[in-house]
Amino acid sequence: MPFYENVFIARQDISAAQVEALADQFTQLVGEHGGQITKREYWGLRNLAYRIKKNRKGHYVMFNVEAPPTAVNELERNMRINEDVLRYLTVRVETLDPGPSAVMQSRGRSEERERRRGDGYRDIREDAPVPAPAASGGEE
Repeated sequence: MPFYENVFIARQDISAAQVEALADQFTQLVGEHGGQITKREYWGLRNLAYRIKKNRKGHYVMFNVEAPPTAVNELERNMRINEDVLRYLTVRVETLDPGPSAVMQSRGRSEERERRRGDGYRDIREDAPVPAPAASGGEE
């Protein structure tokens, strides 16, 4: 069976639980048509580059799909019909990467940086001595 990566953006005013339910619905749909979703990642509520249907943000979800083309066509048809889905993109790939996507890897690194900064981090500039103001009495 061919492999696909699918990313969809859901409206900002639905909750994360509703996005998960929507993703479950799409997973079930692919399963009914003879395919399976091997990996699912919720990337969170992210800013959009431009407004889409009056939304400035959107919930991003990524699927790794192993399914026949008919299942992917049905998935895209349902995404097109669903009013909570703002955009979607499906790309056929040669192999599916079992590890975390680039988005999740960068999120992990930024959280790790935040953790390190919070543990005993201090700004060097805070400890620097403040220079005394120069006397401006015209004596040079």
